[in-house]
Amino acid sequence: MINVENVSMRFFITQDKIQSLKEYAIKFLTRQIKYQEFWALKDISFEVNKGEVVGIIGRNGAGKSTLLKVISGILRPTIGSSVCKGNIVPMLELGSGFDHDLTGRENIFLNGAILGYTKKFLEDKYEEILEFSELGRFIEVPLRNYSSGMLMRLAFSIATVVNPEILIVDEILAVGDANFQEKSKARMLELMSGGTTVLFVSHNLEEIRSMCNTVIWLDSGLIKMIGDAKEVCNAYSI
Repeated sequence: MINVENVSMRFFITQDKIQSLKEYAIKFLTRQIKYQEFWALKDISFEVNKGEVVGIIGRNGAGKSTLLKVISGILRPTIGSSVCKGNIVPMLELGSGFDHDLTGRENIFLNGAILGYTKKFLEDKYEEILEFSELGRFIEVPLRNYSSGMLMRLAFSIATVVNPEILIVDEILAVGDANFQEKSKARMLELMSGGTTVLFVSHNLEEIRSMCNTVIWLDSGLIKMIGDAKEVCNAYSI
């Protein structure tokens, strides 16, 4: 279902303090900007089978989000390859794929189209999305007035209105009130029981232990440990 082979991801970063676009342009054209090479991922390899639920853990900056972006096709790895067989629904940065000047209702059709849903399908599923999101009359309010919890509700409701073959979730289930978090977890468990392959990042180890078959522990861009969820989480906790 997912095959990640020898993936490394390099970025070039600068520590120069640039105060304006004009200053950047001058330094760039005169080659005064000094870049440092930074490898966010280093020789990552693993496979995920159909219906498997894989958690990814690690400290901030370990490379978790970068790995999900590579698998989702948002980033192309510097070295190696990532191949996915099946349609992918990525839920990564909160609010990505939304236009914050449009209403929640308008964004259902915009974001749904980005995910590959037809207008007819979204019209048929509109009430179901609205009911699950619990946004009520706020569905007619522009997203710029939404809280992070409201954005998460809308994004999750659109993404999971059908059973995707591969669902990729980056930490966003930690946003919002406790009741909706539990509702979202129940929906994810429903998807898992239906055969959806899931990769998700979370700092909540109890959540990872209870929902995952396998866990990947990333440390400074490297796989430090991969295996049974409880064993990896216990090792990470030490």
